Order: sequence, then C-alpha cells, then structure tokens
Amino acid sequence: MAEKRRDKDQRLEQAKDLSSWSQWRQSTRRTLRRLKEDGFEMLSNLELWRGDIHVIEGMFGTGILSYFSFLRFLVLLNFVMFLLMFGFVMLPIITAPHASGNTTFNHVDGNTGLYVTSRRGLVVFHQHITDLLSGAGFLEQTYLFYGYYKVETIHFPKFTYNLPLAYLLVTIAYLFLSLIWIVKRSATGFKRKLVQDEDRFQSFCNKIFAGWDFCIVNDSAARLKRSSLLYELKTDLEEERIKQKIADRTRKEKCRIYVIRLILNLFVIAVLAACFYSIYIATNFSQKVNFILDLIYEYLPSIVITLANFITPLIFSLIIQFEDYSPAFEIRFTLMRCVFMRLTSICVLLVSLWGQITSCQEGNCVCGYNHILYPCWESRVGQEMYKLMIFDFIIIGAVTVFVEFPRKLIVDYCDCGLAKWWGQQEFAIPQNVLEIVYGQTICWIGTFYCPLLPAICTIKYFIIFYIKKVTLVNNCRPATRPFRASSSNFFFLAVLLIGLALACVPVTIGIAQISCSQACGPFINYTTSWEVVPRTVSQLPAGARTFLLAISSEAFAVSLFVITCLAMFYVIALAGAHKRVINQLREQLVMDGRDKRFLIQKLCQAQRTCAIRSTGSGFQSHSSDRVNPSYRSNSGVFLVQPPPDSATHV
Repeated sequence: MAEKRRDKDQRLEQAKDLSSWSQWRQSTRRTLRRLKEDGFEMLSNLELWRGDIHVIEGMFGTGILSYFSFLRFLVLLNFVMFLLMFGFVMLPIITAPHASGNTTFNHVDGNTGLYVTSRRGLVVFHQHITDLLSGAGFLEQTYLFYGYYKVETIHFPKFTYNLPLAYLLVTIAYLFLSLIWIVKRSATGFKRKLVQDEDRFQSFCNKIFAGWDFCIVNDSAARLKRSSLLYELKTDLEEERIKQKIADRTRKEKCRIYVIRLILNLFVIAVLAACFYSIYIATNFSQKVNFILDLIYEYLPSIVITLANFITPLIFSLIIQFEDYSPAFEIRFTLMRCVFMRLTSICVLLVSLWGQITSCQEGNCVCGYNHILYPCWESRVGQEMYKLMIFDFIIIGAVTVFVEFPRKLIVDYCDCGLAKWWGQQEFAIPQNVLEIVYGQTICWIGTFYCPLLPAICTIKYFIIFYIKKVTLVNNCRPATRPFRASSSNFFFLAVLLIGLALACVPVTIGIAQISCSQACGPFINYTTSWEVVPRTVSQLPAGARTFLLAISSEAFAVSLFVITCLAMFYVIALAGAHKRVINQLREQLVMDGRDKRFLIQKLCQAQRTCAIRSTGSGFQSHSSDRVNPSYRSNSGVFLVQPPPDSATHV
C-alpha cells in the first residue's frame, strides 16, 4: 500500500507539469474508463439467471454449469432470431394499415391449386387441442406459418417495402448471425481449453494459489466458491487417474476393448438403419392421410423419431460401461454419435417429405411440385418442424414428471435391493445437451417455414431451464466422475456448429432448388425463393448492379478463397512460431530455477565452511543460531539447510 501511495503521489506531481488540456484529457479518459467498468458491472448484474447459475456451480461443479450456460446462450440466440423475423417480416405487415401503407397481395393462379385450411365450420373442442399440438386448423392461417404471408410489396408514404426480399435476407441473416456468434464463443472456449490443457501443473497451481476470490465477503458465496474449487481439483485428479490407467493397459486389454467396440458399433449401425427405415415408412404413411383422423396419425413421424432418439443414448451408454473412459471423452463419445443420430433422423424425415412433395401422381408437374396434395408445401414442412418442437418439449416434461420424480421417491422410500441398486440418478450431460441441440437444429430449419418458431423455442428453453434446475436440485446427486467445464463448453458449441451446418443444407435446397408454392406465401410470383435476389439486383442502378455482379462472380470467389488460404497459412505459421518461443521461454525459466537452486546450495556450503573455521566462542554462538531456520549477518541472509533435491517447476 505504501508503494501504491508513492506511485499515486508521483503521478500527481507529474500531472502538475502538464498543460490544462493534457490534464483534462487524462481526467476524461479516467472517467470514461470508470464509467465503462461500472457499465459492464451493471450489465453483469442484469445477466439472465446469474444467481441461479452460481448456485448450480457451487452445488454441482462447473461441468453441470456448462450445460446451463449453454442453455442460456441458446435462449438469447433464439430471442435475437425472433427479433429479426418480427422486425423485418411481421412488423411491416402489422403496421401497414396504421401507417397509410398500401399492401400489394400476390395473385394466385387457379391452375396450380388453391390453399385452404384443413378444417372449416363448426369444430369440436378436442379438435382445437389437436390443432394446437399439430399446427393445423385455425393455426394454418396465422402469422405462425409461411402460407399466411401473401404480401408482395408494402407501399409506405416514402418508400416501398419488398417483403419477399426481406423474408429471404432475414433467413440468411439469422443463419449467418448464428454462425458468427457460435464461432466467437467457441474460439474463446478453445483458447481457455488450450491454456488449461497445456500444463497440468500450472492448472493445479492456479487453482490452489490463485483460485480464491478475496473480494468475497458473504458466507454463502464463500461456500459456493470453495465447492467449485474442490470440484475442479477432483476433476483434475480424476483425469490424471484415467490417463495413467490408459497408459498402463496391456496389449491383451487393448485387443479386448477394440473387439468389444467393433461388435457394439456394428449393432449400433444396425439399430440406426432400422430407425431410419422406420422414420421413412412412418412419414410416408402419415402423408397418405388426407385429413387428421387422429393425433397419432399426425404425430407418427415425430413419435418414431423420438423413440429412436431415446434408444440410441442407451446403446451408447452400454459401450461406455465396457471400459474406463475419462468423463470428458465419455461426453464427447456419447454426444457426437447421438447428435449424428438425431440430426440424421431429421434429414431422413425431410427427404421423405420432399419426395412426397416433388412427386406427381399424374406424371406432369405444372408448377414443379405436387400442387394437388400440397398446394402450400412450405406450410406443411413448417407444421412438421412445429410438431417436432412441441413433441420434444412434451417428452422432456413427461420424462421429468413421470420418470425422474418417481425414481427419486422410490429410491428414498423403498428399502428393497432393486431400488438401492438402481440408486439416485445423475444429471446426464450428453442426453440433456442432445435435447437442446436437437431442438435448436429444428428451429434453424423450420424458421423459414414457421417464422414464429424462434419465439416458441425461446419460451421452450426458458421453461426447460427451470425444469432442469428443479430436477437437478431435487432428483439428482453430484456426479461420481467429475469433468471440467472448459472442454465441455467448447465441445457443446462444436456440436451446435455441426447442427447449424446440417440445418443449412435443407434450408438451402428449399430456397434454391424446390419450386415455390403458387398458392401461398410471399414468393408466388417467383419460380424459386432465390429468384427474388437476381430480379431485385436487375432493378438497381448500373453501378450498384455491376458491383454486386462482380463480387458474386467466380473470379472474385476464387480470389477470395486464395487470399483466405494465404491468411490462414500465415496465422498457422505465426501461431507455430509463438508456440516455439513460449516453449523456449519455459525452458529458460526452468534453467533459471536450476541456477537459483545451485546458487543457494553454494551459499549453504559457504555458510558451513565459515562456521567450521570460526573460533570456539564464535562456534557456540553460531550453534545457538543454527536452531533457527536462518540467521542474519552483516553480509545478508544465509540459509542453513540446502533446498530439496527436487527440481523447481516454474
């Protein structure tokens, strides 16, 4: 503190010699910096579920914390996606009558079919519940689905709003925004993971000597922080144990493990093939029903997909039991294969559905799709995505109420051996992350066909947060094999990025390849949805049109690709050079530690020599001082005992 006071006095003395303008600039810069820090602190206090997530971290560690942080990120992402769709697609239609805006509706060609709702007239009450769950009936002609947006242009007093172009650009915008946001967060997590995994000793030292927050003054916060640090240390020790066990495996044990993996993976492939075939059959069967006779018919593909998705994690959990995986590898192993299963099941559903849409019974397609059975096929795809989203939410709630809570009661109040063997459940990170990645992939695919799907997904994840928090606190016990959050955060985002890449494929095909419905939607006057872009570009001034055509040409794409590759190679080479410099600095620090140890040993030897050559009285005086760990002379401080022989790790 005295040194800080001296520095402050020195700065004040130097400030007196500055001009008034320089002093004002320094004062302003200091004030702005404080305002920025206060603003960030205020924003952090307003962070969604901040207190709940801290409590979860203290009770169950950073591994479980990573799941809830990931869920919070998806809530914010879907809310931003909803704002984009609402602000640029729905709001102009809503405000047009109140802003003296004239709306131009698309002209429907009678030869390509008329789009009517599935049900008219008096409807019984339970049919409204069926419509609410399936997206049919009264929901078809609402803002929820693509078929409602039949507006081509909106003429406001000072400008004309092109709704088809806005619809397409917003779709591209939310996909691109999701990509940038995920990459940014994953890059941050990847850097943290590299730092923690580079040197395990450094990780231990940081947690033991620098992990405590001395600004904590609350007893509850102190207990949470202590529990979090203890969990991190257990995680490090567990991973070291697993690594040592893997290193000690014999050749016979490795062969046994590889044979078991081969057999189980062949079994998994057979189960996946059966699931995909069941999804295809269920989709074709449900499409043959001309109207909803029963909710089971409408939800048949969703039911088959959900059953397949619940079977697959159980199979992969069996694979995990045959060998001692590390907790992080266990999560990656199970999650990656289950995500592949779920995302592929969505693709199989879409392929089967699009096969029905593009196939014509009479052999001739006037408008490029089966306009007799599917006058508005985009709304049909939107209904399938809507049903998958709703059914997934129902399954999550039903499992919590009818499986997890009864299991807790049975384990607590039943003394039979089976209940004790079953035990209290752990919070399954792979299965829970799989559920939200699956739901988010559905949202990315279905937003083009169901514009309000991001709002539904936001509400769904908001409710799921509290459902999972309640079941975690009341029904689950802490994991017996802890795992760290750094690798989990990065891997969760990597899996989400895979889901985004797979979601872009059907969206791109639906926009650029399949013909638009000629009975509904904003793209009635276009062959495909993408056709609105070149038609709009052709109406621009010559300069802007030339510029856009130039940047969309193959020459520009090839040049950009070459420049990107060169920049990537440069960054890789620069990173390699920095890594070599870091390794050299580490070696230099180790050598400095050895030099210090050598000098201390020489100092102790000189101390002993001086003590032996001293006189008798002086020897007695020195002997009395040797009781203490060190003694002080005119030349400085001398150590009596030499340092231990272990090498100093810096």
